[in-house]
Amino acid sequence: MCAIDIINKGEAVQNPYLPYSVRIDDITVETEDKNLKTFTYVFTNPEDENKFAYKAGQFAELSIAGLGEIPIGIASSPTEKGFVRFTVNKVGKVTTYLHSMKAGDIMGIRGPLGNSYPWELLEGKNVVIIGGGFAFTTLRSSIIYMLDPENRSKFKDIHVIYGARSPGMLLYRDELAAWEKRDDINMHITVDSTDDPDWKYNVGFVPAIAEQKAPPADEDTYAIICGPPIMIKFTQPVLDSLGYVHDNIIMSLENRMKCGIGMCGRCNIGKELVCKDGPVFTLSQLKQTPKEY
Repeated sequence: MCAIDIINKGEAVQNPYLPYSVRIDDITVETEDKNLKTFTYVFTNPEDENKFAYKAGQFAELSIAGLGEIPIGIASSPTEKGFVRFTVNKVGKVTTYLHSMKAGDIMGIRGPLGNSYPWELLEGKNVVIIGGGFAFTTLRSSIIYMLDPENRSKFKDIHVIYGARSPGMLLYRDELAAWEKRDDINMHITVDSTDDPDWKYNVGFVPAIAEQKAPPADEDTYAIICGPPIMIKFTQPVLDSLGYVHDNIIMSLENRMKCGIGMCGRCNIGKELVCKDGPVFTLSQLKQTPKEY
């Protein structure tokens, strides 16, 4: 399985239908139910890593020959070199097979796809990240990107509000603990409920914690939201009450992604194709579409 360049007006262009060949380098079980695993890949052709130039917020298709492919947000940051990382939920045929694979196995990655978070716009701004459950993957990419020593001074205050059903369902727990110890990021971790007497963080749904912990808005404050549709639904009015204008609320509709290049038409919301025009949109943009998100 390999990526092949095609010629377009005299220039070599990556064929968008063909994946790069990658090798599984490491697998980490993230959650206590073992349904979420993080896969670290290296490119079998080192030159392909440079071709796979992505930004935090984009996604890619993980492909297994003979089975198919799945769209997954990129969990690694472009500042992390030598590998690319995805966290995969075991929910269907392709993901179930992927969960049975081992380090050293070869498969494909097609991408990067979609747009990213608007990093040039966010420079010099306060950034509030709000995420829930499995959708925290591209938000992890964003946090790593912003905290990189070459990038941290480009952003003002960083707040992160992240929740899961229970402590055992939180992703990237070692990194969460490390981030909480830093003085240049404000971490607000929560779970829906817990019986753990040693739990030292918040208990409550993400929208409720956002109402308590998110800073009031001004023109220099932007919110990035990625999570289950129900979380997004109840977080919107919280941000409205805090004064966030809809141009400053950035959302990722990862759950709508399909073929990745807007050809199949299954990702559309009105005239917008989430794979091609998104998955990142401002709430102002989404207000102009049918309420299917």
